[in-house]
Amino acid sequence: MNAAQTERIAGLAAVAALFARRPASVLRLFYLPTRRREAGPLCKELAAARKPYREVPQEELARIAGTPHHGGIVAVAEARAVPELGAPFPTALLAARVLPVLDAVGNPHNLGAIARSAAFFGCAGLLLSGDARQAGLSDAAYRTAEGGLEHLALYRVASLPVALRAMAPRFTTVAAVSQGGVAPAALPRNKPFALLLGNEETGPNAAAIGACAHRVTLPGSGRVESLNVSVAAAVLISALESLAP
Repeated sequence: MNAAQTERIAGLAAVAALFARRPASVLRLFYLPTRRREAGPLCKELAAARKPYREVPQEELARIAGTPHHGGIVAVAEARAVPELGAPFPTALLAARVLPVLDAVGNPHNLGAIARSAAFFGCAGLLLSGDARQAGLSDAAYRTAEGGLEHLALYRVASLPVALRAMAPRFTTVAAVSQGGVAPAALPRNKPFALLLGNEETGPNAAAIGACAHRVTLPGSGRVESLNVSVAAAVLISALESLAP
């Protein structure tokens, strides 16, 4: 299996979530002596499955992880596929109270941070735009998500305007915009929310915003122009979770 077919997942929380949610996809495990206690149960699972694991020194683990920010433990796993969103609507997303929809959020750390917040607040999934600028699953995204990506159903959307219009019967579609939108509390509360979030430079594209029934803006002090998209996502997901039926 070549590197394009595998992914490196670093950090104790991320690795633990991988073993809990996708144990069969784990190929091998590496860890520092300081992580021996936490790695022990995981090594037993791999031994039972006849898969390799190894305790390694700091320099080797940094090389395996591709970063010194590895948290002392790294798993190599089969790459997770992100299927195209299609009809009928995926069962995994039907329980969503808030469904984040990302439009060209290109920074993998922002993707990971949004996934972490989405999982923290109980979201069922996350939709990624088909825009070439959109970040996908990566070492950095997994590391920043702290296990959150493993708890979300992930789908890719070829056309956000088409998808958002198709979601309207099930969801109140809401675009997060820097100005001109209503406060979260002013949104209708009769359906779950599909929350469109764009990149920090331009926000969501105009066609995707136009496909949403509502626009929402977080009120601020005016001292800075806006929040980082991952921070805005966390605030809005929390607010909308409290409003969803």
